[in-house]
Amino acid sequence: MQNTTRPLEEFQLIESIVAAHPGGIGIAGIEAQMLQRTGGKLHRRTLQRRLQKLIHAQRLTSEGESIALVYKLTCASGAPASGSVGLPSAVVPEGVLYVPVSPEGVVVRDQVRQPLMHRRPIGYQHDFLQAYQPGETFYLPQSLRQQLHEMGRTSASARPAGTYARDILGRLMVDLSWASSKLEGNTYSRLDTKNLIEFGQAAHGKDAIETQMILNHKAAIEMLIEGVDEVGLDAFTFKNLHAVLSQDLMRDPQACGRLRRRPVDISGTVFHPLALPQVIEDSFTLLLNKAAAIPDPFEQAFFLMVQLPYLQPFEDVNKRVSRIGANIPFFTHNLCPLSFIDVPEQAYIEGTLGVYELNQVALLRDVFVWAYERSCQRYLAITQTMVEPDPLKLRYREALIDAVQSVVQGLLRPDPTVIAAMARNHAAEADQAAFEEMLAAALQQLHEGSVARYRLRRSEYIAWQQVQDQS
Repeated sequence: MQNTTRPLEEFQLIESIVAAHPGGIGIAGIEAQMLQRTGGKLHRRTLQRRLQKLIHAQRLTSEGESIALVYKLTCASGAPASGSVGLPSAVVPEGVLYVPVSPEGVVVRDQVRQPLMHRRPIGYQHDFLQAYQPGETFYLPQSLRQQLHEMGRTSASARPAGTYARDILGRLMVDLSWASSKLEGNTYSRLDTKNLIEFGQAAHGKDAIETQMILNHKAAIEMLIEGVDEVGLDAFTFKNLHAVLSQDLMRDPQACGRLRRRPVDISGTVFHPLALPQVIEDSFTLLLNKAAAIPDPFEQAFFLMVQLPYLQPFEDVNKRVSRIGANIPFFTHNLCPLSFIDVPEQAYIEGTLGVYELNQVALLRDVFVWAYERSCQRYLAITQTMVEPDPLKLRYREALIDAVQSVVQGLLRPDPTVIAAMARNHAAEADQAAFEEMLAAALQQLHEGSVARYRLRRSEYIAWQQVQDQS
């Protein structure tokens, strides 16, 4: 019978077999153990290649010669040899990407890679949240927080909240919508996402759910940035954030923006979330109160990435809420945002499993730090080449939003007479001609994918568009 496990699982299985034999085990013994555990075995040459790669990666060592040759772990704990960090490329199947991993992260990674049958089922641990004391407990050490501040500092640090995010809004919406959706298995490419967000063009052959997921991300990002002075680490913000991210994606529409009222199971893990609604609500309140009291924006962001998915306060879409919500402190403090661009799905999932099953944050922290550095490299390079925004557009930004709302909600035709009247109502006399041009362009470029920018509902835009089509 042939072995049907994937290469990564084969490496994990070989390591676990060798780990169970501190005195060493020969290749025949490994074959017998694999047959016993999986019902199949590798070809001898394939197994030899796997063993050589593990030796090259300093995961295993060999002793003896010929039939006396045995294999042992490089150290008793099963961790890599001193100085080794990251997932050794020699034991990563071709095409599998990862991030650099700390020694603590390696331990977490190796534990969550064990087969489910070897991982102990565990429920929600209340102490994990309750023991966290804002300003005293830190998932991110001081030296690391200082490093992140230096990386994420922008030229807009002294300007009103949300300024930097607005400066890069177009790129950020595409990047964050695409990357966060990709972590959920969405198959849209970045170009597909760009076309959908900027031009309202859904990708051909894609599932409607994937399109909706992208649009929901876009609307959620706009909601937080447009309302940056009002959003906070509170229940109102996060319930509304969930409602936007989950729109038309929940089996029960009433579950959008509502705390979970039923038990849920998470596939691929032995973790069992809370089930009692009252306990979920109390824990959700405590979680957000602690988050709001954390003095450092990076610690706030990472705390949300750790604790929100762990609590599973909503029936679904919890990780999306945590990823977008983690950006609130960055928007508020005009720091470089976290787009999750290029984050390997496997590393993110395994980091999250480390929190679920072990209450260990080391691996997810490695992912967070790598992802943030990647985002900083992208956006700080972009802003160095950006032109200064038009002062007139900045001055009349709110007035333009109000004028677009008046035209759309009033079901008005955007003819010169209407546009001129709006300019008289919203702009100083000297600026009215320029305002007319801005309003005409905004209405011409308006589509389903951009209505949230003007705080419009999709239904309002459709009703207005139908009137235009009938005229």
